[in-house]
Amino acid sequence: MSKSVSDIIVDTLSEAGAKRCYGIVGDTINHFTNVLSRSDIDWVHVRHEEVGAMAAGGESYMTGQLSLCAGTCGPGSLHFVNGIFESHRNGSPVVLIASQVDRRQEGLNFPQEVDQKPIYEQCSVFCERISHPDQARRITVQAAQAALSKNGVAVIIVNGDMFQEKVHNDVNWRVHTAKPNIRPNPSELAELATMIDHAERVTLYAGIGAKHAREELIELAELLKAPIIHSTRSKEFIEPNNAFHAGMTGILGNRAGMEAVMDCDLLICLGTDFAYTQFYPEHAKIVQIDIDARHLGKRSPIDLGLVGDVADSIQALMPKLSPKNDQAHLDKALKQWKKDQAEYVQETKSGPTLLHPQTVAHTLNKLANDDAIFTADGGTPMVWLLRHLTATGQRRFLTSLAHGTMANAYPQALGIANAYPDRQVIAMCGDGGMSMLMGDLLTLVQENIPVKLLIFNNETLGFVEMEQRVEGLLDAFTGLKNPDFSEVAKTIGLDGFRVDETSQLEEAMQQWLATDKPALLDVRVSRMELVMPPKVEAAQVMSTAMFGIKAVLNGRTDELISLIRDNYVRVR
Repeated sequence: MSKSVSDIIVDTLSEAGAKRCYGIVGDTINHFTNVLSRSDIDWVHVRHEEVGAMAAGGESYMTGQLSLCAGTCGPGSLHFVNGIFESHRNGSPVVLIASQVDRRQEGLNFPQEVDQKPIYEQCSVFCERISHPDQARRITVQAAQAALSKNGVAVIIVNGDMFQEKVHNDVNWRVHTAKPNIRPNPSELAELATMIDHAERVTLYAGIGAKHAREELIELAELLKAPIIHSTRSKEFIEPNNAFHAGMTGILGNRAGMEAVMDCDLLICLGTDFAYTQFYPEHAKIVQIDIDARHLGKRSPIDLGLVGDVADSIQALMPKLSPKNDQAHLDKALKQWKKDQAEYVQETKSGPTLLHPQTVAHTLNKLANDDAIFTADGGTPMVWLLRHLTATGQRRFLTSLAHGTMANAYPQALGIANAYPDRQVIAMCGDGGMSMLMGDLLTLVQENIPVKLLIFNNETLGFVEMEQRVEGLLDAFTGLKNPDFSEVAKTIGLDGFRVDETSQLEEAMQQWLATDKPALLDVRVSRMELVMPPKVEAAQVMSTAMFGIKAVLNGRTDELISLIRDNYVRVR
């Protein structure tokens, strides 16, 4: 019995493990969604395709399993683009079914026709069109296999009329995902061992590529008496119960992490592609181990680049090393890390009416479950997550660090909550991000997805405003006129809560977390809050002082007073 192309695509993706498809129905995918409705794959009807792509990416990031998006030709498919870029860059195995106009209309500038391949080739590990019915299973298998093995987005382009075509020669192509052991060759490992033996101060810098190498990293750190610094994306698996952990480097990091990197004489980068060159040491030797050779030496000049899985590489390296006894470098980093943590706690002290966002994050850290899953919008919410939420070994975190988009938090949480219905899933949202994609609050209600939305409501695009002020500029075009988000939530059908003063925070947050419905907590926080870097450089102080002069000259003295009170007085 012959099957349609739609049947073949759905059957193949179901066998590959896909459980949900996010999208909006429409003419060119109607035959596909008709078949999907009779399958084991659930359709999640979002209100904006960007949300669908973010949700699928959030689900796949957490589970490591395939998730799907599907959209109509032209505008429908194009709405996915930012969410697809985000999902691809954070390493989520997603398959997008991007439909096209019927073949007889293609190439004639028919309404809604868009050449999708050059668009999606930029943000995918696979992007191909099914041009003949007999290709349906083969191309779908290749897409699923690429997404799962390369941890990225795969795109299948299908003309609307192709979905109805019959497959007469259905060969049993199947998805295969290999898990090879990959490590550097013995001579490279010997060279690295020699470099380590000659080094006095070794620092280990672990990124997302070291996700499955936690135990090996700790064993190596103990042998070398080396602090472990983590990138922002690797917080959840490096930080918990790690006696060698000293925080992060970078603008969002802490002083201990930055100094451990800058003061070492050998930096070993393990599965990290950290992009900011100013936070690499100038005088130390740098070794980089990565599964992808394209990452080697891309961000900073390196002295040795090795290709391998981090865990496998460390296992092969360890027998070649001699233990180190001097732990002065390690002790210095750990001592500073304790000071950094104390300063983070100091930041959380709010007055009766002046509510710092750090206080909100600190309270959330205290009240949320030990196995909660958190997402955070790009901008200041992700800073408060990284600095003030504790990784327990069970908690999971997802922020937009590789793509840096707005409005990622609650769309990603939507997909994650579908995959983990029995765990707290909490989205830390900026007011700008929330208002950008607010329409899919309706999806939370319609699908009854109990995501908890926390809005840091400072009535501004806070990270942008901070950037402008640190550059000595008067902030421009960053202000937001917001509604009472809690009342909007109630009108839509969510549970809504609002906090205007510090004294209201803990009780409101407890009620918000306790509800079994999707719920929104709108917290009014201080607008004049700088994200302070690990060290305040003279140029940054001068730039902020320049903002102060301009603010006074433009009649905005009250803002300058608030900036000083909220930041410099608190951090000395």
